Amino acid sequence: MLRFMPVGDSMTIGSAGEHTWRYRLWQHLRTTHDGPFKIVGPRETLYDKAVDAPTSYEYADTDPRFPRAHLAGWGEGWLHMAPLIADAIRGHKANVLLVSLGLIDLGFYTNAEQTAENARRFVEAAREANPHVRMVLLPVTPNVRAESDAPFAAQVARFNELLAKTAADLDEPRSPLLLA
Repeated sequence: MLRFMPVGDSMTIGSAGEHTWRYRLWQHLRTTHDGPFKIVGPRETLYDKAVDAPTSYEYADTDPRFPRAHLAGWGEGWLHMAPLIADAIRGHKANVLLVSLGLIDLGFYTNAEQTAENARRFVEAAREANPHVRMVLLPVTPNVRAESDAPFAAQVARFNELLAKTAADLDEPRSPLLLA
């Protein structure tokens, strides 16, 4: 059985009252996937902007079948998730990671090279927990800041190059990496 774990920052956790891409993925898998699957992870909440904390269960869709599980955090990036991923995989038996990280790292914590090193640490920790884990890595999509901040845009472009190289270097048949 495929056990998907969404891993990410604010785009993955979402905020109160929103449909997240996790919800859209679940809808898609329910109508197109032939086999059983689960969406797993140690967290379930959305970010609540009113209290500035990840405490909300107010999803836009109230379908009780929607699995709210994830490993995502508002303001969290590769830097934060690398130390958490092994325990999350072991605890929830994830075998497919859907990873959308990097924008927060580049915006607040690390440069492109440091962020790529944290991505490498993440992959290594994930494989320590499950040597056969499959990973889909999403490059950083330039946000509105990249339109007006040329140095930031350059860091995003550089990181995406490094992430592609990291994925190519670390890809292996028993634990494939796909750059989406």
